[in-house]
Amino acid sequence: MKLYNFFRSSAAYRVRIALNLKGLPYDYVPVHLTKDGGEHKRDEFRAVNPLMRVPALVLSNGDILTQSLAIIEYLDEVFPDPALLPTDSIERARVRAVAQIVACDIHPLNNSGTMAYLRKTLAQDQQAIDVWYASWITSGFTAIEAMIDPKPYSFGNHPGLADICLVPQVYNARRANVPLDAFPKILATEVACYKLAAFDQARPELQTDAE
Repeated sequence: MKLYNFFRSSAAYRVRIALNLKGLPYDYVPVHLTKDGGEHKRDEFRAVNPLMRVPALVLSNGDILTQSLAIIEYLDEVFPDPALLPTDSIERARVRAVAQIVACDIHPLNNSGTMAYLRKTLAQDQQAIDVWYASWITSGFTAIEAMIDPKPYSFGNHPGLADICLVPQVYNARRANVPLDAFPKILATEVACYKLAAFDQARPELQTDAE
C-alpha cells in the first residue's frame, strides 16, 4: 500500500495510526501542503485525489481510497484484527459519534484550507484566527469530555476509532496553544495512547517529511 501524507495533516495522522495498529506496512509518499503553493494542487496529485487533500491510500491492486474515516473503516473491515470498533451496535454508534465530532465538526473548521481562507480572502488578522481556532476546539472537546470514560482508552481497554481521531486533534490544539486543562479525560486518553508504539510512531515529528 502507498499512503499520500503530509506530516502535520491530522487526517493523514489518523490513517498512520490505524495502519500501525493493524500492523500493515505501507510506503510513505509526502505531499507538502504549503511548499511552492502546495504540492496537493498539482495535476499529478489531482489525478490521485480530485479533492486535492491528503490522505489518499493506494491499495496493492491500484484502487485509491480517500477520506480518513472511509479509509480507516475499510482497513477495519478487510483487516479485522485488532478491531477498531466495538461489536455492540450502540457502542459502535457512540465511538463513531466522537470520531465524527473531530472529523466533521472540529477539523474542517480548523484545517489549513480554512485558515488560509480566513487569512487571505476574509483578511482576518492572526488574533481573530486564533480565537476562531480555539472556539471550535473548545466546543468540540467539551462535548467529547462528557462522552468518554477512559479505561484507559476512550471507550474501554482497547484503542479504537475514537482514539485514532482524538489524539491528532489534541496535537493540533497544542500547536495552536489552546488551553486543555478543562479536559482531563481527553488528556488521560492521550497519555494512554502514546504508550503504544502505533500512536507514538505516527507522531508528526517522526515522519520523513517533518520539518
